[in-house]
Amino acid sequence: MQGRTGIFMLFLALGLVGVVLVSVGVGAMQLGPGRVLHILLAAMGLADMDGISPTELAVVTQVRLPRVVAGVLIGASLAVSGAVMQGLFRNPLADPGLIGISAGASLAAALVIIVLSGGLMGAWPLFGRVGLSVAAFLGAAVSGVVVYGISRAGGRTMVATMLLAGIAINAIAMSITGFLTFHAGEAQLRDITFWMLGSLGGATWGSVLGMLPFVLLPMLLLPSLPRPLNAFALGETDAAYLGVNINSMKWRVVLVTTMTVGASVAVAGAIGFIGLVIPHVVRLAIGPDHRTLIPASMLLGATVLVLSDLLCRTVLAPAELPIGVVTALIGTPMFISLILKEKRTNTLFA
Repeated sequence: MQGRTGIFMLFLALGLVGVVLVSVGVGAMQLGPGRVLHILLAAMGLADMDGISPTELAVVTQVRLPRVVAGVLIGASLAVSGAVMQGLFRNPLADPGLIGISAGASLAAALVIIVLSGGLMGAWPLFGRVGLSVAAFLGAAVSGVVVYGISRAGGRTMVATMLLAGIAINAIAMSITGFLTFHAGEAQLRDITFWMLGSLGGATWGSVLGMLPFVLLPMLLLPSLPRPLNAFALGETDAAYLGVNINSMKWRVVLVTTMTVGASVAVAGAIGFIGLVIPHVVRLAIGPDHRTLIPASMLLGATVLVLSDLLCRTVLAPAELPIGVVTALIGTPMFISLILKEKRTNTLFA
């Protein structure tokens, strides 16, 4: 099993590198993966710049690479948040989108767009993407805390209550966002629609740097989560007997999820199915051990989102599909097939 896991991880890592090189090279100016790698190495001072035109360098490093890097960070973040939440709630339906975190982040982003672009605050140029990331994070945090608090009863987290509370939070957040959309101006409506459909088209190095602290800080907590989550699979009582600090683990999972999802929504809008489906695929391949599930989910989530973005901007070029449409088209058949497979073994809600 260890050998199989190692091969799978190596396959995911090589696959991610390959998808990144291909994605950076595809566009109006076609560049092969080898050419892209040469340009990237030259930009870092590790290769000769001879033969590389200024246009090629600008297209790769300033136009396409920020978008791809954002896709890697967001795909990894969403997949990890789904993996740790499913481990915490011991339920395959646990997902930031299903329990209202994404909707809360989208609502906060919409509020910021309305307020700042309406001229009520003169600090919009100062805040930029960083301010939007902060707002989306706060919206995700509020939603996560509310759902988590409602689902607590008698010192335990009730999964069914959590899902119902998530539905309620989703409905409230979407209704308020709809109200804002109804009263928004043309420019505001365009920006809000961007958040609702999801897209990496607006990603720049500024937006990548803006979300980086909200992604890197939670990643520092990930090494402390696999063993407690593995023990938690036995049940909350048994995990406590094994020495797991249950409350500390739960808050770490909430912190990881809210920060990563909030930053992801701020940059690319609401993107579904990555956090829901990717952990299932990894479990089928290498099992439920969170020591390997979490890093494998990061790699596969990043690969799938970068590939989805590549499809978004090439299938109907020069038009561009919303990335949420592509991830749903890819994720829905996969999720249905997983449900049917696990239904036959009666393990879906075990």
